[in-house]
Amino acid sequence: MELSEVREKIDAIDEQIVKLYEERMAVTETIAEYKLKKGMNVLDKTRERKKTESVKQLTHNEFNRVGIEELYDHIMSISRKKQYSMMNEMGIKGRLPFIMTESLDKKDSRVVYQGTEGAFSQEAMFRFFGKDINSFHVDTFRDAMSAIDEGMADFAVLPIENSSAGIVSQNYDLLVEFENYIVAEQVIAINHCLLAPKGSDMSKIKNVYSHPQALMQCSDFFEEHKDYKACPVENTAVAAKKVFEDNDMTQGAIAGKHCADIYDLDVLEEGINFSDVNSTRFIIVTNQKIFVKDAKKVSVCFEIPHKTGSLYHVLSHFFYNDLNMNRIESRPIPDRPWEYRFFIDFDGNLSNSSVKNALHGLREETVNMKILGNY
Repeated sequence: MELSEVREKIDAIDEQIVKLYEERMAVTETIAEYKLKKGMNVLDKTRERKKTESVKQLTHNEFNRVGIEELYDHIMSISRKKQYSMMNEMGIKGRLPFIMTESLDKKDSRVVYQGTEGAFSQEAMFRFFGKDINSFHVDTFRDAMSAIDEGMADFAVLPIENSSAGIVSQNYDLLVEFENYIVAEQVIAINHCLLAPKGSDMSKIKNVYSHPQALMQCSDFFEEHKDYKACPVENTAVAAKKVFEDNDMTQGAIAGKHCADIYDLDVLEEGINFSDVNSTRFIIVTNQKIFVKDAKKVSVCFEIPHKTGSLYHVLSHFFYNDLNMNRIESRPIPDRPWEYRFFIDFDGNLSNSSVKNALHGLREETVNMKILGNY
């Protein structure tokens, strides 16, 4: 046969496949209506497993058995998405446990941040809430999360990622551990400086203190000054405060320029981070399940079974609902070696039907799914 003849034959087969696919989807709708009336779950793992095994037996070689399994995984996944969509149209999915609000109450709130006076978290707080805000600081990220969890503060300001050094993994884990939720974000440019006591200079410095991420962001600087020892502390502002209090001419701190004014230190060198566009994204967290009316980003986390195609099928919920996913991260699950929890950010608002539809699918087909916030 000529190639053109073969292609014509494939076209004819494809027409039959499309016709049969549409017939199958029509029958699927009938099944969905029955399930919905009876209150049955959309996902029936036992039935899908039996169905996959039965169609595999209809094939005639191992290659086709693997291929038909993959094909039917896709078909059944599409069928479930159709059923979730029907649930949304029938309005029986229930409301998400989040309350929409016109705006956040910034004026009368109490805010906590990690570090001490002069920390970048404080600067992010001032940018978002204004400098007249009622605030206090704590030593650790966990302390900040506990403060809002226990009602000592209304909001907490926490770094979540840096454009150069990546995510602040501890805060991802704390978002899972605590029943606290993201309601806003604030991005600030980071310009690290080398600070030292009055009268010191570059030749005298031996030990340089800062937050581990700040030290990482200045790795090129340490390559140029191999005699400097990088010393991690809890926060950049803590480093500046230590250098001021110790008044040791051999000590330096990597921190923002504003810390030099707060702690009466000299700026020995500015802009020592290796990226000129270095910035950190901070999240504003509260213990209430709320979101502002014009929120544009949703954050979720979940676990998935160890099965071929699991992540693919989960992510397809964003594609089918025309939602733009802009971030995915994974974190190891404590006490469960080689198992991971996924964190995803995507564009949308919890009031949108497409978002509700995707979230319903995720909740049905993942484990321990949590909406971390809409902001």
